[in-house]
Amino acid sequence: MPLPEAAAAHAMGEEHILPDVLAPGLSIVFCGTAAGTESARRRAYYAHPQNRFWRVLHEAGLTPRRLAPAEFALLPDFGLGLTDIAKYVSGMDSQLPRGALGRAPCEALFARIALATPRILAFTSLTAGRRYLGRDGAGYGPQPERIGETAIWLLPSPSPTATWKWDRAPWLALGEAAKAQRNRL
Repeated sequence: MPLPEAAAAHAMGEEHILPDVLAPGLSIVFCGTAAGTESARRRAYYAHPQNRFWRVLHEAGLTPRRLAPAEFALLPDFGLGLTDIAKYVSGMDSQLPRGALGRAPCEALFARIALATPRILAFTSLTAGRRYLGRDGAGYGPQPERIGETAIWLLPSPSPTATWKWDRAPWLALGEAAKAQRNRL
């Protein structure tokens, strides 16, 4: 039986499209499905000029200023991290190869998060969160599932292709939850 494309890429030693930005003890790790086309080209997370990610991070009070996509490596300074489910492919969700968001990539994500132990894993789209959770009906906000002590949140996609379902309220709620956690520490 042939290996799924992502597992085959990993077995052949291919590098992640974008490097993980993970460290123990982060407040929030944001997780998408896979790097978009522009992000892969520019080698920076959420790099499309119309992507709302960097703006909403600042609006939610998670960064002191609006960062540029090329500054993604600075996020741990603010207690934040980044990863994707599919690390070896890029493109819009509908363009990803079969299996790119399947069991093996989700298990690899689980292992990365269990090792990094952030307080919150926030999926930056319903597609990413629902694929990971295996629940088509999961909605925005905190979820009952956890990875050890790590809480799981689902957020609306900041992608310009998801404009019709954009809602910044869950992002702002996440910012308030992170602030409340900091105040308890």
